[in-house]
Amino acid sequence: MTTLTTDARSWLQTSALAHKETLVKTEPFNFMVSKGVLPRDAMPSLLADFPKLKGAGYLPYESEECGDAVNALIARMVEPEFADALGDRLGIERLSQYPTYVSISRQLKKRHGNIHTDGKSKIATALLYLNGDWAPTGNGCLRFLNSISDFEDTVIPEIPPVYGTLAAFKRADNSFHGHLPFEGERRVIQIAWLVSAKDKDRKAKRGRLSNKLKQLQIWLGNKLGRTPKADAQST
Repeated sequence: MTTLTTDARSWLQTSALAHKETLVKTEPFNFMVSKGVLPRDAMPSLLADFPKLKGAGYLPYESEECGDAVNALIARMVEPEFADALGDRLGIERLSQYPTYVSISRQLKKRHGNIHTDGKSKIATALLYLNGDWAPTGNGCLRFLNSISDFEDTVIPEIPPVYGTLAAFKRADNSFHGHLPFEGERRVIQIAWLVSAKDKDRKAKRGRLSNKLKQLQIWLGNKLGRTPKADAQST
């Protein structure tokens, strides 16, 4: 188990979630966006310690693939104190009572980002972006939406996935979100709070299987000179 350092606690403080510039909405579903939650001087360590994942989309978090700084940051994000503070912003009482599932994305394919709500096994999702900068094209920027059929029907302006931006939402039947197609590097840590431990076990098994299949696709693609397709959702 990763030891949580004092630095990690100072990097990601619960006070950042209550900052006056943090955006909190309850319509059409509960969500929040907080920018600049990480100090700039932590950026070199976090980028250096970010895992060099081979597959695209969200892959299960494996501590041995990450450096100390990323492991400490994830440990902070799943701490009860931080989870409960986040839950307060989302209208969820004691979010820390729910099991967590952590996944990480480093690369995306253009097939990622379709509009979706997340599955019913999720209570809430938090996305912490770790990209140094982002092109002003809109591609790859998170959008909270009013419908499942229109990327332009946004609830708020799109959210560039830049370093230190934290977006979180309470899962609902209308918690529509996604992003315009993007291919390339897009670093994200995702924490999902799940309904039950059974859901966590099932999601972990499915994630491991998906990861193995992606690695096999990459190996076959390299052998045959083809690019494997990706089909996982991304936020």
